[in-house]
Amino acid sequence: MARPKPLSGFPEFLPDERIVEQTVLDTLRETFELHGFGNIETRAVEPLAQLSRKGEITKEVYVVRRLHADEADQDELGLHFDLTVPLARWVLEHSGALQFPFRRYQIQKVWRGERPQEGRYREFTQADIDIIGRGELAAHHDVEVPLVMLEALERLHERIGLPPVLMHVNNRKLSEGFYRGLGVTDTPGVLQIVDKYDRIGAQATAQLLVDELGLDAGVAERCVELATIRSDDTGFVDRVRALGVADELLDEGLAELVTLLEEANRRVPGRLCADLSIARGMDYYTGCVYETELVGFESMGSISSGGRYDSLASDGRNSHPGVGISLGVTRLLGPLLARGQFVVSRPVPTCVLVAVDSEETRDRALDVAAVLRGRGIPTEVAPRADKYGKQIRYADRRGIPFVWFGPRVGEIKDIRSGDQQPADAADWTPEEVDLHPRVLPAE
Repeated sequence: MARPKPLSGFPEFLPDERIVEQTVLDTLRETFELHGFGNIETRAVEPLAQLSRKGEITKEVYVVRRLHADEADQDELGLHFDLTVPLARWVLEHSGALQFPFRRYQIQKVWRGERPQEGRYREFTQADIDIIGRGELAAHHDVEVPLVMLEALERLHERIGLPPVLMHVNNRKLSEGFYRGLGVTDTPGVLQIVDKYDRIGAQATAQLLVDELGLDAGVAERCVELATIRSDDTGFVDRVRALGVADELLDEGLAELVTLLEEANRRVPGRLCADLSIARGMDYYTGCVYETELVGFESMGSISSGGRYDSLASDGRNSHPGVGISLGVTRLLGPLLARGQFVVSRPVPTCVLVAVDSEETRDRALDVAAVLRGRGIPTEVAPRADKYGKQIRYADRRGIPFVWFGPRVGEIKDIRSGDQQPADAADWTPEEVDLHPRVLPAE
């Protein structure tokens, strides 16, 4: 059998890379739960009719069908491309059992049929948080959700040396009100084109507005002029006002964005800025929108994004507005791991290898391992009763720092320093830094 080739866009991490990923996931879970978010998991597939309702992502949906399905059978199911559309369905199905506002976090695989490139994959893990209301949802949650994600990313910056982040925020009400004040009727169409501003630039954006939407060239230039506004504080308000456009929805969006900037600068100064080019291509966003980049790795694009949505989940009688933000865990880690951004103290969880004198005494080694594991010390038993030198070399190749010799009351050797001391498995404890693998920033 020929050696298999990697499948493009479907990354598979090695054990030491998985340690980095698990550290990230554990930090996210810890932070989300500290803020009262409960965990859910939704099925991998959704009806195609549901997946194709929102935004321009339809062309990237993977269809699911049986290999031997009848040719006349219609394709009905697709793999979910994000965790927000499944959440809307899930909330409607389970609303009778939920207390609102409902706070949920979800860490799961998603699939998108896009062209693989750095930071973009066909299968990847996302981590989402959302707050969902019934009938209404207070605007202060629009401020809360991005700050929780920023807190999680700040913890990762401190714990494993994740590069610092900068979150770019806008408000769809601000943008739509501005376009409406210019007399534009197809505001969703303008938003979808302006969402390409960072990738194609001002001139190309203005040209698309003229060519695809038929806007007057002067109106298109005004739309692009709004997109150029960026500010680390509330100074963006004066710059918008200077453009001379008036609209009630614009005023509402400005006020909401000011509140977000003021609170963010108080809690996480330097980690959030107003950027009026941010539009988000999905058409379900209705208020604040967020996109986050790694400082120094801006070429990777947004690693975390989201926003406010007022009509994503509705059964015709009850509406469930919400606000959420998603972190592309694989999108974040893939390029950083490839660039050697992190160092793992060891590639295995094992802290202690129990040496085996002979196969006849393996039970004794297993007993020692059981005592150590019972005290929370990750332990494995040597696979062969080789000479001690070979067993020590085996531990060294595996990255295991300690080797245990003898019965429960025996000796423990730190193979890094060569130090060997008498020890009792019932009370010996390694230093905290050696108990589990640690993730460190590369020097």
